[in-house]
Amino acid sequence: MTPESAATIFNVSDLASAVNYYVEVLGFKIAFRYGEFAGLEYGNVLVYLSGPGHEGIKRAIGQGQLYIFCDEVDKYFQDISAKGALVMAAPGDRAYGMRDFGIRDPDDNVLSFGKGLEAEQ
Repeated sequence: MTPESAATIFNVSDLASAVNYYVEVLGFKIAFRYGEFAGLEYGNVLVYLSGPGHEGIKRAIGQGQLYIFCDEVDKYFQDISAKGALVMAAPGDRAYGMRDFGIRDPDDNVLSFGKGLEAEQ
């Protein structure tokens, strides 16, 4: 077996509002929508959003976290900040060898975007 991709599922309080944030602010595209469940994609990154009416396994809203590895972070941060991203931490070089930043969605799910510092050398 060779895994091809994975999807993180975030529980959200308002599916339409969350989809709008991920699409309009963060630049994701809608892959599918099925009732109170939506699949979003940005390149090979998949994020599934589970609205309050979805019958699947439920976790607390706003408890999700996702770290996305990227080829650059600064321009993307500028772009999404200008569109109203909910910033938690601006881009910076971290002691753990990454340049990254953190944002949250309207339900407090956390997304971090980073690239290895060695990629800049």
